[in-house]
Amino acid sequence: MGHAVPDLDAIGIKADHDLADQFRREVAQLLGRSNLNFPGAQPVSFSSKHLNELQREDYFVCEKTDGIRCLMYFARGDPDSDMPEIHYLIDRKNDYRYVPGLHFPLPNDESYQGYHVDTLVDGELVNDTYEDGTTQLKYLVFDCLVLDGQSLMHRTLDKRLAYFKEKVLRPYNAMYRKFPEEKAHRPFAVEDKSTQFSYGIEMMFREIIPKVKRIHGNDGLIFTCRSTPYRIGTDEHILKWKPPQENTIDFRMRLEFPTLEPDTEDEAEGITQPYLDYDAIPICHLFVMLNAGEYRHFGEMFVEPKEWEDLKALRVPLDDTIVECAKDAEGRWRFYRIRDDKNDANHISTVEKVLESIEDRVTEDDLIRLAPVIKTAWKQRQHNMAAGDEEKKRRAQAMPPSANANGVKRKYEG
Repeated sequence: MGHAVPDLDAIGIKADHDLADQFRREVAQLLGRSNLNFPGAQPVSFSSKHLNELQREDYFVCEKTDGIRCLMYFARGDPDSDMPEIHYLIDRKNDYRYVPGLHFPLPNDESYQGYHVDTLVDGELVNDTYEDGTTQLKYLVFDCLVLDGQSLMHRTLDKRLAYFKEKVLRPYNAMYRKFPEEKAHRPFAVEDKSTQFSYGIEMMFREIIPKVKRIHGNDGLIFTCRSTPYRIGTDEHILKWKPPQENTIDFRMRLEFPTLEPDTEDEAEGITQPYLDYDAIPICHLFVMLNAGEYRHFGEMFVEPKEWEDLKALRVPLDDTIVECAKDAEGRWRFYRIRDDKNDANHISTVEKVLESIEDRVTEDDLIRLAPVIKTAWKQRQHNMAAGDEEKKRRAQAMPPSANANGVKRKYEG
């Protein structure tokens, strides 16, 4: 991938089953839900029909970072200990990892001793690598679900982000400006992700993506609808665009090694039964998920001898693991990376959407060409809204008051 993906186990301490279950229940209660599954939203793959969607609705766009998706839970610790506030990263497997050394002061607290609790933000961990060889671990926030116990999920995206920036990020940055020496002790820096209006696509491709590719990698764009609420699970209003050649699917891979019949040398060593040839390149079967624990065979991953040697050199289990694959020019599924941050392959419904996206082939040039149309439609909606507000105001001023100063109904009100 060209950039080192952060190692969650090196950053945080994984909670055991009982403690993680306790936190899952706390987070579910914060979100007003009973389901204890991963509480994050999941995008759908971009296809040609979404070009119309970007014209119909107000969307924001940000670069799709090549990192690890995590939510962060600002939890209550023991108020009588030296850990009254605690912070956990929630990964795609719904595991919770305690991260020591984090502190997010409250606004207008010059002592910087207060802290946020009952807060849940959404973001991505990345390893920035700079030209001088130095690195910086960062957590880039792109949404805020709950702030100090108050749900923001039904607010518009810009409002959710504004709350996070004003209430959390601004005092956090002010603290480190006052105590810069403390930066060396934080596990990672926290920033908000650069978000643009959807019609700022050309700037994303020309300026932002080249920059982030150099420091932490990029594999596309994320479009998020401004007006729709944050939705846990698959959200049809979060659109994941990738260059057509980089659209990928997460499969469960199972290896089938060829069987050898024992030869005279084998028999001389006492081997008389057929055995698996682990020195050969296996058939790499790919499966997609139908239901929890139920899989369907989808195809095979093409592996060249050099690729197989590189896979073995990873020294990780390869059989029955989740692999991310992309189609090559000949229509063959090729290895991209191991997804050790996921427990399951993509669901068949997700796979079908990705295949649709691959067939549609919405390119960078297609998006850039459409940007002026998207901008015109956005500005027209703003104009219509402003005109509607002005009309409401005019009507309100023209209407007679409903009651006089004494609260007595006027005759003409009937």
